[in-house]
Amino acid sequence: MPVPWFLLSLALGRSPMVLSLEKLMGPQDTARCSPGLSCHLWDGDVLCLPGSIVSAPGPVLVPTRLQTELVLRCHQETDCDLCVRVSIHLAVHGHWEEPKDEDRSGRAADLELEEPRNAFLQAQVVLSFQAYPTARCVLLEVQVPAALVQPGQSVGSVVFDCFEAALGAEVRLWSYTQPRYQKELNLTQQLPDCKGLEVQDSIQSCWALPWLSVSADGDDVHLVLDVSEEQHFGLSLYWNQVQGPTKPLWHSNLTGPRNITLNHTDLFPCLCIQVWPLEPDSVRTSLCPFKEDPRAHRNLWRAARLRLLSPQGWQLNAPCLLLAEATLCWQAPGGGPCLSLVPPLSRENVTVNKTLELPLLNVHPNLCVQVSSWEKLQLQECLWADSLGALKDDMLLLETRGPQNNRSLCALEPSGCTPLLSQASTRAARLGEQLLQDLQSGQCLQLWEDDLRALWACPMDKYVHQRWALVWLACLLLASALFLLFLVKRNQVKAVARGRATLLVYSAEDSGFERLVGALASALCQLPLRVAVDLWSRRELSAQGPLAWFHAQRRQTLQEGGVVVLLFSPGAVALCHEWLQDGASASAPHGPHDAFAASLSCVLPDFLQGRAPGRYVGAYFEGLLHSEAVPALFRSVPVFSLPSQLPDFLRTLQGPGTLRPGRLGERAKRVSRALQPALDSCFSLPGIPGIPGIPRTARGLAREAGATAR
Repeated sequence: MPVPWFLLSLALGRSPMVLSLEKLMGPQDTARCSPGLSCHLWDGDVLCLPGSIVSAPGPVLVPTRLQTELVLRCHQETDCDLCVRVSIHLAVHGHWEEPKDEDRSGRAADLELEEPRNAFLQAQVVLSFQAYPTARCVLLEVQVPAALVQPGQSVGSVVFDCFEAALGAEVRLWSYTQPRYQKELNLTQQLPDCKGLEVQDSIQSCWALPWLSVSADGDDVHLVLDVSEEQHFGLSLYWNQVQGPTKPLWHSNLTGPRNITLNHTDLFPCLCIQVWPLEPDSVRTSLCPFKEDPRAHRNLWRAARLRLLSPQGWQLNAPCLLLAEATLCWQAPGGGPCLSLVPPLSRENVTVNKTLELPLLNVHPNLCVQVSSWEKLQLQECLWADSLGALKDDMLLLETRGPQNNRSLCALEPSGCTPLLSQASTRAARLGEQLLQDLQSGQCLQLWEDDLRALWACPMDKYVHQRWALVWLACLLLASALFLLFLVKRNQVKAVARGRATLLVYSAEDSGFERLVGALASALCQLPLRVAVDLWSRRELSAQGPLAWFHAQRRQTLQEGGVVVLLFSPGAVALCHEWLQDGASASAPHGPHDAFAASLSCVLPDFLQGRAPGRYVGAYFEGLLHSEAVPALFRSVPVFSLPSQLPDFLRTLQGPGTLRPGRLGERAKRVSRALQPALDSCFSLPGIPGIPGIPRTARGLAREAGATAR
């Protein structure tokens, strides 16, 4: 039982037209004529010998049009073959010979006496048929009454039944008269196969045909072959091209039933499917279901490529036939739309995989080819950019020639064609005179010309260089200034990146105070600051001596833009008073490692001569010293009480604008927490007196510093 014909309907769109054919019983050929004509079919076939064209002696019958119709020639109700019925339309060709004036009256009287053979026009019409492997020629005799003869008008038709042909075959028909008075008529037709005809119950070769349906599922396409499990069949996918042979893509012998999946990227409008049973002389059924599929057309344009073959020759390569037209355009560097050259150059229809020649005298890298379909741009490629280099900043000029050697020039720009000698604000108008001189001096390249127009490409590099010379000079000057500024700020930037240099100077009174100084120095290193203190340089201090070591450290710190911190304590204040009262005759340093006493010989001159601000900072620990105890000479620089004034102290050490207030407060808290154990230890030691009127503990001082930071 064959599969119902509706399974061939395509889920992708259009359904194929299914034809119901007329049945002719019996094997004999027949001929019949339209009313008013008489016709006779000769028995058997004749030789197909058209012969050469001869002149008509008068009015003759000639075939003017061929028309075909498919029918079934049946031996039994279910044993039929496909057959082609042919209709030949006839007309009168030529005229009666006109008699001379003096003979017209006598000639009219003699017409009634003419023999009966002159009352009809008769023609022998040959009908030739070819469909591999069959070739036939039949002869039809046709008569028409002379009364119906009107030169140039149709007289009727004759119908021939019929030429047998195979399903899916290509048939060719010719018709002419013997003798032949004009070029023969011809007609080529592709016959449908089993899928396009309602013949599955009449033609036995269609009974065993694998029935194919196509369905879509998202991005996938399914080919469903509904055949019995034991039936063997062949399946082929191919590109059906109008030009040249078909290109097979895939072929396989399979056993049914099968469900084959195609990806949507494999679809093309010319992708066809052919299926047939693996039997001798089997009928092959072809199906091209993707002709109207939008995905197939998108894939086709993605696969299309423009290819340069010669300086003026190019091709559009694509797997299927494309309806498209090509134009030339001018692509300026820097992006922007490609300026169409239509006019002056006309559009040209594109034939796929065929070499096309461009009417150019010279080629240019800015010339591009645009391929459009249904007024939509599909492809654009500058074919000569690879061989001639990158796009050039050239100006395209259109020359229009008039009578008496008059000519006008305009520049093709995005705003239109700008006359060279105009007041427009475009680049071409500003440089109009220079471009005209370049054209006259032969500096422009001619791309194309005809009798009235020409295209020229004029280089613009020198004008661009002149225009931008001052701009480049200004840029160089600005760059030089910025570079100098960079060099000036380089050391400062490096200092900020590495941390500001800080030299701590104190008077070594006892071990508890030294631990407090060490805790402060360690906390400052975490900010970060680059801290120098004699506690960490005892070996260098012993080798160089306190005075030489302090002098070297002070000089390096101040050269790097750092700061010297004087930590005042009761012992330090006492040393200062001694130096201020006795000068150089002051007592010697208290110990071999006491850098404070040695430093006074370098520090006091800076304060006395007013060089201290910006270089020195003072500090003291609350509970060990009162603010009024700091000698007045040293109050010319900021003096901070620690730990209550830690935020201001840190801001001064790191410099203005280096930290946001929030981060500065966080760092002050960290320093305060680092100092707290040393402060507690220092104030708990015997022999370290407090200051009358300030009954504070170290914890209270730490809490105060934290509150100030907040």
